[in-house]
Amino acid sequence: MKRIFLTLITALLAIPASLACTSAIVAGWATPDGRPLLWKHRDTSTIDNKVERIPAKDGAFGYVALFNANDKRNEQAWIGMNDVGFAVMNTASYNIKDDNVPNKKMDREGFLMTVALKTCRTVDDFAHLLEKMPRPMGVEANFGVIDASGNGAFFETNNHSYKRYDLKDAPDGLLVRTNYSHSGRPNEGYGFVREANAECLLAPYAAEHAITPELLTEKVSRSFYHDLKKRDYALSDEKWVVDQDFIPRYKSTATIVIEGARPGLDPSEIVPGQLADEYIMWTGLGYPPCAEIVPVWNKEGGVADELRGIGVNGHSPMSDKVKARRNEVFGLKRGNKDKYIDMEKLFNAEGTGYVQVLTKQNHEVYEVFKRKRDGAQRNDGTAAM
Repeated sequence: MKRIFLTLITALLAIPASLACTSAIVAGWATPDGRPLLWKHRDTSTIDNKVERIPAKDGAFGYVALFNANDKRNEQAWIGMNDVGFAVMNTASYNIKDDNVPNKKMDREGFLMTVALKTCRTVDDFAHLLEKMPRPMGVEANFGVIDASGNGAFFETNNHSYKRYDLKDAPDGLLVRTNYSHSGRPNEGYGFVREANAECLLAPYAAEHAITPELLTEKVSRSFYHDLKKRDYALSDEKWVVDQDFIPRYKSTATIVIEGARPGLDPSEIVPGQLADEYIMWTGLGYPPCAEIVPVWNKEGGVADELRGIGVNGHSPMSDKVKARRNEVFGLKRGNKDKYIDMEKLFNAEGTGYVQVLTKQNHEVYEVFKRKRDGAQRNDGTAAM
């Protein structure tokens, strides 16, 4: 542990943290099959992302995670899951920093999450990690975590302290965060409309215990509902729509849901490899309305090459493919071209818009791989006979 801390503290790389993000943690009792969910819709100016598996080494757990393409040594994880069923992600916060720590010593969220993936089994382990971290921690974020027991929590964290919100205390089994902390300074931060969008879209499904990974990636991450205006722009007849306060944004680079284990597991008894087929990280790289969903497992061969940083400058083929689609959606050639969405590229009368075509394709992916997993797994995570 000391060696890992030293690596974190002395790291010189300081890639800026995610600029935004919309996220949720969902309790097992709010899903159809009792599996908890950890969802991150990532917004960042670092448009090129990849997914890599990091094998266990020197006593640390192995894990799979989302990284920036230019993170050559895979030092900063932005959402991931490890060998024993612990998973973590974050959203940037902008209302809980209460000190004068300079910017050059901030933006360490990705480093901290890498340490967590290497060392944590449980939600409580993550709390202990935050307590032991040297101060200042170099973070201002809402960290979301789940473990193999189904426990989950958000940790609203600044350089010196944190406020914990446990999933078990959420009456509807749902916690949503964007870019402010509920424990922070009132009316500061960002993402208030995006948070309201997500809560509005998810509330009826939470009431029916029907939140699924597919709902999050195919409906919420591709929705153009605007809660302040009480209007869904996907249903309008406008060709050009201003890109403002929707969950998908010009700088959205991924939608990812980590689907955990069914109830009944004790994290202290999990051995590496036991959950390799039980957990799935449903991954859509690139601008989410144009993204294809690819399942990821934390095992050898569990990350498809199209998601990995095997291209020029560490790019993943899928990220480049979807980025080209995004450029069509934001197709103006002059002026504020990144501010106007061509909705006809996403939804049209012919049914050939990217959202229309890809949600059908992705539904088949979900159906095939969930059937394979659930037909081959029991509650304890071992193979069925």
